[in-house]
Amino acid sequence: MKLFIFGLGYTAGFIARDALARGDAVAASVRTRAKAEALAGSGLQLHLFDGRNHDATLARDLATSDAVLVSVPPDDDGDPVLRVYGDDLAAAPSLRWIGYLSTIGVYGDRQGGWVDEASPPTPGEERSRRRLAVEQAWLAFGRDRRGPVQVFRLAGIYGPGRNQLDQLAVGTARRIVKPGQVFNRIHVDDIVQTVAASRRQPRAGAIYNVVDDEPAPPQDVVAYAAGLCGVAAPPEIPFAQAELSPMSRSFFSESKRVRSRLLSVELGVRLRYRSYREGLSALRAAGEGPH
Repeated sequence: MKLFIFGLGYTAGFIARDALARGDAVAASVRTRAKAEALAGSGLQLHLFDGRNHDATLARDLATSDAVLVSVPPDDDGDPVLRVYGDDLAAAPSLRWIGYLSTIGVYGDRQGGWVDEASPPTPGEERSRRRLAVEQAWLAFGRDRRGPVQVFRLAGIYGPGRNQLDQLAVGTARRIVKPGQVFNRIHVDDIVQTVAASRRQPRAGAIYNVVDDEPAPPQDVVAYAAGLCGVAAPPEIPFAQAELSPMSRSFFSESKRVRSRLLSVELGVRLRYRSYREGLSALRAAGEGPH
């Protein structure tokens, strides 16, 4: 089995390591030569991809892949992978699975209400509208090619080296309070097991919400992390008084509770970390956070 990954970021890196551990050959694209050099000796076959230029060596790797994971964000013109390598993917003789990592942001603001995979997307932010357009482009590619494309709508990702425990350790954790605000989260390990399960049983056109079972206010998550570490929680900051980047502020403009109806029923996935409590407790037990 051979997996090609476009965009070897945080989550895709964990998926790549899992695939290597399962005995798969793994090739991947990175944006910079420096990152490729840093990953020398990782067991990955690495290619440079800037989102614009076609590379014949990369295309040859695609031609021998049976699975392709796309973890590249849209640009102003849509999806770089489809634009540059769409013809190569359509011609790949062994390709039986394509996965696209998207976001639950495509559901837009539901004022704290529940949504699932059957809920129609209503993206409010421009970046989410782009995501939805790319989802639709990939699903159309799958229909035209008669190949199995699946979309994974991910909640806020946390895991080793990226969590509230580490924020407490470096002094960047904040408890921003906006009444009624809730977010779903997902531990990166649960994304990894979901992708692996989907590769074993692909379904053309599948859309999966990859989310935990307990959407929660962000200030509660920070307070729980502080309790695990035996330190005082940071003071609450009213949202109106919080200094936030435009990107961070936009996340607070939407509140929804997202459930997955399909992970367990269709893929047999049982979340290892059903809420932030289990996830943060495991990370703390592994030594993360202040000491």
